[in-house]
Amino acid sequence: MSETTVPATPAAPVTQAASVTAVPSRSRTLRGRGRRIALGALQIVLGLFYVFASALPKLVAHPSAAEAFDKLGWGSTGMYVIGTLELAGGVALLTPLLSSVAAVALSALMVGAFIVNVTVVHGPYVATPLVLILPLALIAWARRSHTTELLRLVRRGA
Repeated sequence: MSETTVPATPAAPVTQAASVTAVPSRSRTLRGRGRRIALGALQIVLGLFYVFASALPKLVAHPSAAEAFDKLGWGSTGMYVIGTLELAGGVALLTPLLSSVAAVALSALMVGAFIVNVTVVHGPYVATPLVLILPLALIAWARRSHTTELLRLVRRGA
């Protein structure tokens, strides 16, 4: 009997082709699961970054943040507004239903940060906002179904 023939019993028809097709579907499932885990980890890392490393120094008026905003001429009001926006975005990034909208909003904030860095600050970290936009764009695209669900909930409530 060759490897590609079907056994005589109809209860378990296993061929070489059938056993080969089972492996790719499982690997696709594992890849999909791995991608979801990686995306979730990226969201957590970025959310915690925005909450603790970016918003918190502004909200507690750390001297370095206060000095930077004074140089811009925005003072403490601008510092607290930007800090509050970053805090809200970081928390929303950790909230499943809001993650895509938060990623878009934080990307817009990073575009503004890039423009300010290029035109006013001229510091060594000019490209940092652009680097942060890339994973935010990935999250916004990958979680776009959450935006659709959020819109459906808002429309139902309105």
